[in-house]
Amino acid sequence: MDDAATITIGLGQMTVVGGQREINLATAERFIAEAARLGCTVLVLPECLDLGWTHGSAATLAEPIPGPTVERLCDAARRHRLHVVAGLVERDGDRCYNAAVLIDPGGTILLKHRKINELEIAHHLYALGTRLETVVTAFGVVGIPICADCLPASTVLGHSLARMGAQLLLSPCAWAVPADWDNVATPYGGTWNRSYGELARPYRMTVVGASNVGRLTDGPWAGRPCIGASRAVGPDGGLLLECAFGETAEELRTITVPVLQPDRRGTGLSEHLKCRVVARTPPEA
Repeated sequence: MDDAATITIGLGQMTVVGGQREINLATAERFIAEAARLGCTVLVLPECLDLGWTHGSAATLAEPIPGPTVERLCDAARRHRLHVVAGLVERDGDRCYNAAVLIDPGGTILLKHRKINELEIAHHLYALGTRLETVVTAFGVVGIPICADCLPASTVLGHSLARMGAQLLLSPCAWAVPADWDNVATPYGGTWNRSYGELARPYRMTVVGASNVGRLTDGPWAGRPCIGASRAVGPDGGLLLECAFGETAEELRTITVPVLQPDRRGTGLSEHLKCRVVARTPPEA
């Protein structure tokens, strides 16, 4: 991979307090300042960081994008000259969406994504997104799928972003487990390692998921802890970084990763992937 440019990505495993937008935005601003101090190119923050995933306050407190909430983050990105990926609850008319934005160091929103593979338990609160896009940035082509958009059963979304030229998938997440989860008996993250690896390996992408910590206080999973365990998987499909697990495991970790050029595009990529599959398929007994 010595032909690759490299960038430093911050994984902002911040505490999110349900329904407390001002507290959460202040925490996000603190993480943005620290990521800039550590020399990050881009910081990835969690899903629904303003109000908390499935918190009922979305029905009355969600704001448009662009709007006052995202402008706070744009101002912070501008002050600290940093790219920021952040998950927010978006108001659009009479609907709410689980959304993500990519903001550049000038404070401009380069890309917005609305979560498509939303869990059914959240359909009462969030409408589903209807499009996929990538954007060219100063450090590469980026997609910003949200959490379950990258589950093993929905990797078609990530594959589609890769076909659009994505070199990096930067994913805001909110990973929650049952309150009695035993992380020694069942270490968290295998599902994400598998699906992230499936996406990263064939396209030489880096895939990053940043989850919040704290406890869900409203919604169908009220009482469950969000446990961080944010992670980065590299272009060879291997785990590069795994953050701490736990309801109180707030931290900011950084990882320097390669940004590789796609091997092929369009139909050329199709043939290239076919050859890889054939090469890896064992002969029949």
